[in-house]
Amino acid sequence: MKIIPSKSLLSAYAQGIFPMAESRESEGVNWYSASKRGIIPIGEFKVSKNVQRIIRQGKFTVEIDSCFREVVDCCANREETWINDLIINSYDVLNQAGHAHSVEIFLDEKLVGGLYGVTLKGAFFGESMFKAEPEADKVALYYCHQILKKNGFCLWDTQFYTEHLAQFGCIEIEPEEYEQKLREALRIEATFLK
Repeated sequence: MKIIPSKSLLSAYAQGIFPMAESRESEGVNWYSASKRGIIPIGEFKVSKNVQRIIRQGKFTVEIDSCFREVVDCCANREETWINDLIINSYDVLNQAGHAHSVEIFLDEKLVGGLYGVTLKGAFFGESMFKAEPEADKVALYYCHQILKKNGFCLWDTQFYTEHLAQFGCIEIEPEEYEQKLREALRIEATFLK
């Protein structure tokens, strides 16, 4: 099984660099650092009243790291993706080492949504999310935020700013500001615990 060594991945994240494949079928990855960086300020996260209502109703069950690889597979299972087998295998190993985590949303014991990302000290690098039920991805984001806030994380990196992420409070910052926030996060000890 071909993987990117965990040490190489973590070293890249510590410098604000992340891998992406050109397609699901491609064998290698390219390394990127966004010219402007998307982040969700942890103190300014927001979700719609509809999502808040779904959470209050307890429609979904939430788990952490119970089926990490399945979440990454589901994130890759779309027409256009940057997640290939090399990324799936590499992040699976990173998860087993305690540096990559998933938030999983279940409905009647079936995985219907979730997200995954990488943790390094006080930084969480969100990688991808998916939904098979309406709003399940947003519920995963809500619970991810709760975990980051509760456990003292100070940087929630989304890599890129998108209109979709803007509804949750995502903003775009200059590389210099991002580097400063990353340095601060790498001085903090935080653990991704439910």
